Amino acid sequence: MAKSRKKNKAISKNIAQERIQYLFELARNELSLGTGKSERYVSLARKIGMRHRVSIPADFKRNFCKDCGSLLMPGQNSRIRLKNGCITITCLECGGIKRYPFKSSETK
Repeated sequence: MAKSRKKNKAISKNIAQERIQYLFELARNELSLGTGKSERYVSLARKIGMRHRVSIPADFKRNFCKDCGSLLMPGQNSRIRLKNGCITITCLECGGIKRYPFKSSETK
């Protein structure tokens, strides 16, 4: 009985990961088309991840604003700056700021 429960959990986590990836692809497509559905797709992907305790991959995690929930596309609704060893991503819809450290090639 316990083995089947573990197997079902693993299967549901795999399905959740696939759905998260698919929802982020849909959100990118909708943002390029200009419809307002991209925020809804991002919120659905986050809810699925929280419900099934699946972490959102790092490349997707950097592509949405945690403050307003919008998908970030550089030049369209976000600004990216490099200064003081940090990548600074600013959401142009809500003004939220995210910073990620990086090592420049000059310091190596």
